Amino acid sequence: ERLEFLTGQRADLEASKAQLEEIILDIDGRTRDRFMATFDAVKVAFDELFKRIFDGGTTQLSLTDPENLLETGIALKVQPPGKGAQDISLLSGGERALTALSFMLALLRVHPSPFVVLDEVDAPLDQSNVGRFAQLLREFTDRTQFIVITHNNGTMQAADVLYGVTQQQQGASKRVAVGLVADNDGADAATSNWATDNGATC
Repeated sequence: ERLEFLTGQRADLEASKAQLEEIILDIDGRTRDRFMATFDAVKVAFDELFKRIFDGGTTQLSLTDPENLLETGIALKVQPPGKGAQDISLLSGGERALTALSFMLALLRVHPSPFVVLDEVDAPLDQSNVGRFAQLLREFTDRTQFIVITHNNGTMQAADVLYGVTQQQQGASKRVAVGLVADNDGADAATSNWATDNGATC
């Protein structure tokens, strides 16, 4: 009786194991399919956004281990206009920032995120590229809310709301916020409702 009981238990375990293996194979297959579909869509979007930001050039996204899609990395090479194809790590600071921005926006175009925080990503950009940066972010604000930490005047001028900290008196910091709205002529003007109390959320 003990042998029969244990034999039955073993058969149940083997059947459960086989069922779990089938489920894992199915999940892995679906994951590979979704990954490749997303990868192909991001590749197209990245190429389009890169060419728009740089006024030309080419991009190349490839898999570091195509035979193992569940653990592969992604290799990114770009060719700005007038330069040779190279890894992103070999680009200048401004080119690297714009390339990373175009890749991030490509991801957001394929799978939008409701909320994104960018910390000093515009620091290496000159004023003309800051304008492009702000314009691109504006195009994605219908589906994504951006919080941009910056000291760049061009980026701040493109924002809807500014939050900051000021020190009007020595040793006393105040958090402030101001909304930017368009006036009747279409120009940006600051609203008069400043939140300057220490309990303001910034």
